Amino acid sequence: MKKKRKWTYKLFVKLPLLFIALSFALVLLLRYVPVIYTPLMLKRAIENRKVESYESKHTWVSLDQISPQLAKAVVLTEDQKFYDHHGFDWEEIRKMRNDHLNKGTKLRGCSTISQQTAKNVFSFGSRTGIRKVWEAYWTVLIELLWSKDRIMEVYLNVIEMGPGIYGAEAAAQQYYKCHANKLTRRQAVSIAICLPNPLKSNPTKLTPYQTSRCNRLLEQMQ
Repeated sequence: MKKKRKWTYKLFVKLPLLFIALSFALVLLLRYVPVIYTPLMLKRAIENRKVESYESKHTWVSLDQISPQLAKAVVLTEDQKFYDHHGFDWEEIRKMRNDHLNKGTKLRGCSTISQQTAKNVFSFGSRTGIRKVWEAYWTVLIELLWSKDRIMEVYLNVIEMGPGIYGAEAAAQQYYKCHANKLTRRQAVSIAICLPNPLKSNPTKLTPYQTSRCNRLLEQMQ
């Protein structure tokens, strides 16, 4: 009986507390240390292990080495309330839920930049309910322990921006042959528009719909 209680205590008390302590330590470390490699990068490398031409491109740069136009563009396209919420856009979540229940519309993604950062840095990006809970946990931690600028910095350095292309510096060099801090407003918006589907989109070859959206966003940014 005592052994059973001991194992129960370890399983439901000690192990969760240990996990929480280690996760806090990891997030604190990554508040200052560049994120060089992510689970998603590993996943893509495994998926493309038989593709000879596949190459992972990623160069970490600080936020002040990335064009401010790109940060503005991703806020406009991905999460307009980024600087106001604490990780979750509850208003958008409620709207999505009400539309689904009352109008029968499909459930759509409404992940914030914070959630996307947590997903990219701490998970393999699988589409499961458990992943959503896991992602939410890390979202709370980074919102608690990182500044908004740090979240944006990590996001712009690890987000997938094309096949094997991760982060603003790699994308700028791949598509425009320049450094991330030299991206023009139009180039930044073109990259941001492709983020929802980076494996099938190319900032230099926008579809008519993407071009129209790009022009509208440029007007907003002005």
